[in-house]
Amino acid sequence: MSKALKYTFLVHAVVGVLFGVPLLIAPGRFLGWIGWAPIDPIISRLLGAALLALAWSSFRGWQATERAQVAILVKMEAVFTVLGCVGLLRHLLFAHYPAMVWIVFAILGIFAIAWIVSLLRKQP
Repeated sequence: MSKALKYTFLVHAVVGVLFGVPLLIAPGRFLGWIGWAPIDPIISRLLGAALLALAWSSFRGWQATERAQVAILVKMEAVFTVLGCVGLLRHLLFAHYPAMVWIVFAILGIFAIAWIVSLLRKQP
């Protein structure tokens, strides 16, 4: 497995934990602190749980030694990040949201590009 893919898994796991833990534990405080309101605490906690699950799977992908062990995971991550970008972009184009939403969009976009590039690379 390429070093770039291993690095992507590791960074994705760290970002997932950094966003997932506060969303799961204290979504109102976290989202209020970054200027994202109004919030739904139930959906926010579910998103936190999903981000932590993705972080765990990325951590396991980082531990993997062969590309075949993570092929499905890379495809799932690509789909998640692309759909997340599409969903956020729809709101960003038609309403005024704080800068943090653009930052989240950029983070998802960077990961989407990384996962797609990984998918398109020739396999050994």
